[in-house]
Amino acid sequence: MTKEEFINDIIEFCSQNSDMENVKKYSRFFKDGFIGYGLSSNLVREKSKELKKSEVTLEVVLSAMPELLKSGKYEETAIGLLVVNDLYKHFNHETFLCISGWFSVGLNNWAHADTLGMWILPKLIDSGNIGINDFSTWITSAFKFQRRCVPVTFVKELKKSKSFIHLFNFLEPLMMDTEREVQQGMGWFLREAWKLNNGETEDFLLKWKDKSPRLIFQYACEKMSVENKQRFKRAK
Repeated sequence: MTKEEFINDIIEFCSQNSDMENVKKYSRFFKDGFIGYGLSSNLVREKSKELKKSEVTLEVVLSAMPELLKSGKYEETAIGLLVVNDLYKHFNHETFLCISGWFSVGLNNWAHADTLGMWILPKLIDSGNIGINDFSTWITSAFKFQRRCVPVTFVKELKKSKSFIHLFNFLEPLMMDTEREVQQGMGWFLREAWKLNNGETEDFLLKWKDKSPRLIFQYACEKMSVENKQRFKRAK
């Protein structure tokens, strides 16, 4: 399958299964707007599995992704990302470099970013082709969803170590991020860290409680008791 065949197959499938009622429903979850066909998640997954079985190569999919991103259609990118995820056995360092360029092209919503952070990027780390330090330029990226990807990706790193201090130190610049989506990602990461190591996590939260945006703490402290949450209120 060529790049053009891969792209056209996805577009044709999406067009044939469009549902405008779903477009209206999905729009509620994207504050910057939703542009898409309204496909159900089951249909998106079904198509990605079909494309993998067609023996499309990772190289073809990676070369197609910029064009799918440029279209701005949600499901076109979503299907492409799921096919990338299904081809994880072929990942290498070049895969990471390709992904790094997607944010400037059009990866601009939380759902696509979280597909990367929850599934694709952790597989890249596990493959041994990248490490934590490869994300150093992502921390300072001009693109908020690229920054969000870092703490979301590191959620799965939490189960690999008893101490999280190295992860906290790496992510520390994001504790002052001004973008809501990044703050949510940091809060999510810290909430999961607290579940596994509340001592180190609480020490880190206390360090930042009077400086960081409150949304981070809203997420990070979500599972704490009412009494414990009081410790992390900003001093008046």
